[in-house]
Amino acid sequence: MRILVTGGTGFIGSNIVKYLCKEDHEVLITGNDSEIKLTGFKGKYLQPSFIGLDWDEIGRVDIVFHQAAINDTTNLDKKEMFRANVESSKKLFRHVVENGCKRIVYATSTAIYGNSPAPYKENETVLDPLNPYAESKIELEKFASEFNKEYPEVIIVGLRYCNVYGPGENSKGKRATMIYQLAQQMLKENPKIFRDGEQKRDYIYVKDVVNANILASKAKESCVVNCGFGKVVTFNELIRIINSILREERKPIYIENPYVGKYQDYTECDMSLAKEKIGFVPEFDIEKGIKDYYENENLVRN
Repeated sequence: MRILVTGGTGFIGSNIVKYLCKEDHEVLITGNDSEIKLTGFKGKYLQPSFIGLDWDEIGRVDIVFHQAAINDTTNLDKKEMFRANVESSKKLFRHVVENGCKRIVYATSTAIYGNSPAPYKENETVLDPLNPYAESKIELEKFASEFNKEYPEVIIVGLRYCNVYGPGENSKGKRATMIYQLAQQMLKENPKIFRDGEQKRDYIYVKDVVNANILASKAKESCVVNCGFGKVVTFNELIRIINSILREERKPIYIENPYVGKYQDYTECDMSLAKEKIGFVPEFDIEKGIKDYYENENLVRN
């Protein structure tokens, strides 16, 4: 198949690209030279990045995996966020569908749930965004739904990512998960976490996310589903797990949280709809995922 991956040099996008290339698909990507270098990539690298793209270079594609976005939750420039995450996405969807594409999988986020109580259920939990990034993802979902009414023959699936970790996230810098950041700290010293370390997170390993995308591209109907593991772990538990894997004995240093009111203390996904709609059941629990991450020599890579 001929497949387009936007954000193909980003964290999740690059992992999708590597999988597709192993499966011998013809792969086109958009990306940024400052991100992950795709060694040995033989597909088509569309320049410049997704914003400012020469659309005529895309041609007809069978599937689109739309990963490109500004995903910095601390970026408060709503105009720029919506331009990148919503308006450009609208143009992409229309362009590829008008050129024959019948399947689109796009990245959304559990950030849209904000302060709503977990576990999150797609059709029940109130959306309570805390920042322009989350607001842009809500708007993208609304557009995708309306667009699908216009083109009902196209299968469009949104995946609400929840704290994705794994090889390649080091490219995200300060936006990398606490798993990566804690491991980097614990190689040198005791790690710092927000007081009392009992914040709960639902983490999903990037290999599971790639699988979710592939399954979504084969879905029988359009939908939006959560993309997490479905169980939580606290920051204190993360330190215990990473200590075990790194063979360290680091102790947490508790600091005050400067983001009170803008910080999700508890994220957890109900994964039943993802299983029903796209057949997705994550494989890597937190300990298995971190162990695989470490054994692939990525967890402690600078």
